[in-house]
Amino acid sequence: MSSHRINELIELLSPQWQKQGHLNLVQIIEAVATEAGHKGPLHEVTDDLLIYHLKMKGEAPDAMIPGLAKDVEVDFKEALLKARGCK
Repeated sequence: MSSHRINELIELLSPQWQKQGHLNLVQIIEAVATEAGHKGPLHEVTDDLLIYHLKMKGEAPDAMIPGLAKDVEVDFKEALLKARGCK
């Protein structure tokens, strides 16, 4: 894992940790993973699962995952022209 992902994860975990200051880091990670629907052992929790769950927490259930919204073409005609190399 690169350092920017570690920093991002720590930044996202900080508010959770402050809310539940009586828990240690592993317990916080376990709680977030469980909340995200992870049912396996803790060592199988990925940084992606934690990051995306924490980013999407509080968003609408049908909200787009951050990072994907920039790739979505809203205008179908525009998308076809772009795919054909006309734009």
